[in-house]
Amino acid sequence: MGTMAATSFAAPVVKPKWSGLLLAMLGAIGFSGKAIIVKLAYRHGVDAVTLLMWRMLLAFPLFLLLAWWAGRGRPPLTARDWRDIVVLGFTGYYLASYLDFAGLAYISASLERLILYLNPTLVLLLSVVFFHHRLQGRQVLALAISYAGVVAVFAHELHFEGSATALGAALVFGSAVSYAIYLALSGRVVQRLGALRLTGLASSVACVLCIAQFLLLRPLEEAWVSEPVLWLSLLNATACTVAPVLMVMLAIARVGAPLAAQVGMVGPMSTILMSYFLLGEPMNGWIAVGTGLVLGGVFMVGLKKAAR
Repeated sequence: MGTMAATSFAAPVVKPKWSGLLLAMLGAIGFSGKAIIVKLAYRHGVDAVTLLMWRMLLAFPLFLLLAWWAGRGRPPLTARDWRDIVVLGFTGYYLASYLDFAGLAYISASLERLILYLNPTLVLLLSVVFFHHRLQGRQVLALAISYAGVVAVFAHELHFEGSATALGAALVFGSAVSYAIYLALSGRVVQRLGALRLTGLASSVACVLCIAQFLLLRPLEEAWVSEPVLWLSLLNATACTVAPVLMVMLAIARVGAPLAAQVGMVGPMSTILMSYFLLGEPMNGWIAVGTGLVLGGVFMVGLKKAAR
């Protein structure tokens, strides 16, 4: 991280900041594009287990390379390290990814992105339940605003799409909870291993789990999917999985986590625009209001952390 954060002598202040903001924005857009690609792939008759297998199979070599590169010159991994890596890989990258892919079969990409964007509020709630954190009045208001936004979009979609919306929203919310658990548990492991090394190793564990899941649940011949699905999976593995991880990490190194998180709020907006232009999903007042409420509540949750 220190090497990546190094700046040019010619422009020690301005260049790193603008490059960091750009990286944070591109990373958020890249993460958001994952839902669009998954929805496009579903139009070719592939299921969540197969699609996730291809995404992780194609990303696997890149994550292994990332883990090797970030681990150069660092101490070897201990049994405790491997235990933590497996747990975090299961919760943060395997289970969260599978539930997310499964949920996208039933709900719009816009609603999916809003539910996933509740992660900071879920981490806050987990800290209340397990770490005896006390909620302040502003945080309670922020939580109420965020979840009111999701409920508004969910109720609108439920009215038009039916009960399948409830199943899809529950699956994606489970994905958000799983990733929030990862975020809550990963703090000390990141300090020991480093963010990039942990990401590479935990994601590699998730790749193995996703491939094993396919081999256990599907006959091998179902791995042969249509050419469009392969290209979409390659785009998902690179532009929407590995590249955003690197861009966000580089952005944090340049401008800090609070500012990078605020710039990341472009993610839900980019999902709505891409879902409208690429998927033909509706763009209406309910989605606009719900998105505004979610972003406002998440921003309020992050204010105290930024000030701290």
